[in-house]
Amino acid sequence: MDLEFSAAEDAFRAEARAWLAAHVPAERLPSLETAEGFAAHRCWERELHDGGWSVVSWPREYGGRGATLTEWLIFEEEYYAAGAPGRVSQNGISLLAPTLFAHGSQEQRARVLPPMASGETIWAQAWSEPEAGSDLASLRSYGERTTREGGGWLVSGQKTWSSRAAFADRAFGLFRTDPALERHRGLSYLMFPLDAEGVTVRPIGRLDGKPAFAEIFLDRVFVPDADVIGEAGQGWRAAMSTAGNERGLTLRSPGRFTAAADRLTRLWRERGALGDTATGARVADAWIRARAYQLAGYAAASVGTGMRTEGGTGGGAGASPFVSSMNKVFWSELDIDLHETALDLLGPGADEITDEVAEDIAEDIAEKIAKEATDEVADGDSVVPSASAWLDGWIFAQAGPIYAGTNEIQRDIVAERVLGLPRGR
Repeated sequence: MDLEFSAAEDAFRAEARAWLAAHVPAERLPSLETAEGFAAHRCWERELHDGGWSVVSWPREYGGRGATLTEWLIFEEEYYAAGAPGRVSQNGISLLAPTLFAHGSQEQRARVLPPMASGETIWAQAWSEPEAGSDLASLRSYGERTTREGGGWLVSGQKTWSSRAAFADRAFGLFRTDPALERHRGLSYLMFPLDAEGVTVRPIGRLDGKPAFAEIFLDRVFVPDADVIGEAGQGWRAAMSTAGNERGLTLRSPGRFTAAADRLTRLWRERGALGDTATGARVADAWIRARAYQLAGYAAASVGTGMRTEGGTGGGAGASPFVSSMNKVFWSELDIDLHETALDLLGPGADEITDEVAEDIAEDIAEKIAKEATDEVADGDSVVPSASAWLDGWIFAQAGPIYAGTNEIQRDIVAERVLGLPRGR
């Protein structure tokens, strides 16, 4: 493993840092889980695309810049360190796109990827069903063969907890197309528009009222053969590719956690009490774990295996699903610990601290964006989030051990298939 960056990689980092410093919005965008915020984040995707930064590791013909795996990791570090907006297109670029690179046709990649890269088409993940969450193979939504329009499927059923579906344009999901086969067979991986005839989208409001998810009801929705990924009836294999990306580095890159750990360290310096070694140890532990995840990413990139990126280039397609399971348990638990430590530092008066810290943050952001010369931005000089942002992050982190297959399921996989232990359930 080579821990030194090349001159080209240093130049790539400097270019990314300078662009982000000049373009990251000075004010936080509205929540992407609102209509207003969704539209604002879609505009941000367009700005990223126009700058050549929306999908850096994709081939150029699809809107990327053909970056290496190491460069992708570098960009992710800079993106999160800059406090850039959340990616409303992440279901598409982080989950569907790698699946298309691995299992889709050339025609599908040419048709689907460019509007995904520009933010013109935002994708929802139609995965879970009322009786099929972590046990995805128990899904009941189905497709019936039709000769309509040259051939395709009439899809019916219900999907739930579909992220982004309240405002997205299209969705992807698994459907049972041959009920005679055992449950992991006879499944097809389909793409469909959310405004198609027969589709009803019903937003699911969280406790804060924001429709972060939606239910999707499908009543004989026509899906042409052109929108089947891979072979009909062989969707499970492609779905495992998507799940591997969701659990691995692609969806939750190391840069997300190194940036958060740097912010936590800064918060500790500002708010930590002298003699509170217990909290200090938690801060140090979070920083070390984030750094370990970062080095694991670079190690994977240096050997070209075990790596899954937004583009699925390099060794992504061959990564072990068991590595992804271990990854998912690691980052989801780190995310909770990072945010819990921050909230403990802020204490019960966090709401009172918010305004005070927010002023510091505004100054930090303004100063950071004003810096055009990249070498003026010191390493680790990342934007500090407000107390409310830490609280929002903590709430979101609670879902980490649940989505993408619960951590209990991932531990079962690791126990049985990595450690060789007997089945526990």
